[in-house]
Amino acid sequence: MKVLEKIRSLEDLRRIKEQSKDLTAARSGGKTRIIVGMGTCGIAAGAREVMTVILEELDKKGLKEVAVETTGCIGMCQKEPLVDVIRPGEPRITYGDVGPDDVVRIITEHLVNGRIVEDKVIGQTD
Repeated sequence: MKVLEKIRSLEDLRRIKEQSKDLTAARSGGKTRIIVGMGTCGIAAGAREVMTVILEELDKKGLKEVAVETTGCIGMCQKEPLVDVIRPGEPRITYGDVGPDDVVRIITEHLVNGRIVEDKVIGQTD
C-alpha cells in the first residue's frame, strides 16, 4: 500500500478506509490499545502514514500484545492526527499533531518505558 496516495474521489477514500481496516485486523486483542483517528480530517492530516508507522514499529519491537484500532472524527480536527494510548490501570492519553517521527518516540517512551511523551499530550482521561 502506498503511504502518500492521493485521494481524488469518494471511492478512493472508501478504498483507503478498507485498506486501513485490513491493516488493523491483524492487531486485535491485547490489553494495551492504540487508537488512531481515521476520519476524513485525520486522513487528510496524515493519519494513514502514522498508522502504517505504528504497525511497523510495533512489529520491529516485537510488541504483539498491543491492539491497534481506528475511530472516526471526534471533533478535534485542528489537532489531527490523533493517537490514543490506553494501558491497563493507567489514564487514557491522547496525543495530537502526531507525525511519523513522533510514533517511534511514543511507542518507545510510553508503551515500552511507561513514560508519557508530555510535549505531544492534548488530553488525559482517568
